[in-house]
Amino acid sequence: MPLYDGVTVEDLGKGFKCAVSKEHRFGTDAFLLADFASPRRKDSCLDLCGGNGIVGLLLLRNFGASRVVSVELQKKAHDLALLSKQLSNAEDFLPLNEDLRAFRTERQFDVITCNPPYKREGTGAAPSESAEAIARQELSCSIFDVCEAAKRNLRFGGRLCICNRPERLADCVFAMRRFGIEPKRLRTVHKNTSSPAWLILLEGRLGGSGFMKIEPPLAVYDGGGELSSEMKRIYRFDQGAD
Repeated sequence: MPLYDGVTVEDLGKGFKCAVSKEHRFGTDAFLLADFASPRRKDSCLDLCGGNGIVGLLLLRNFGASRVVSVELQKKAHDLALLSKQLSNAEDFLPLNEDLRAFRTERQFDVITCNPPYKREGTGAAPSESAEAIARQELSCSIFDVCEAAKRNLRFGGRLCICNRPERLADCVFAMRRFGIEPKRLRTVHKNTSSPAWLILLEGRLGGSGFMKIEPPLAVYDGGGELSSEMKRIYRFDQGAD
């Protein structure tokens, strides 16, 4: 596969590595989403808006999912995911360079994750059609496209787990319900215990009944400005690099 200038490799531990570039990086939200989804070992997973493959790799590294398919529209991001697969020797990781709006599989998934563009089209500072704009704004897919793709590719009773900004919560709930995915679990993420939420984690179940659990808020930092014990667990610092 072609490599691009500025590509570096992040060591995730346990033999997993993720290729990154200036345009296609990852942040705390990827770790939060993978932990929130927490698939079982027998689960097959689909990661939409997969980028360089970080969420898919974490689902394999941390939870041993049976297989993970990662769907990404942007070719350069997809190439990074392929490199990540190669560097990690991850046979159960399949990156696909496809548009989620058309993606359909015959073998439906137990869990679908998505770290989608957070902002509505035209509300970001990045130039239109740039890699950054496509990743941040709903230029190539909306939350409704994500939920429609999930409906096509989830088994009945399967779970969709997404992260987004708190101001998009109503949109996310509405989009899930529009496609028969009932919101079942919500968690807010805060910089610390006294700050407002900067991220939401939302789980829906295809064909689920109308009952949603709101979990305790998650603080990234403790009162002393250090990473909270829960964030250390999510980052798997206790397991070391091997």
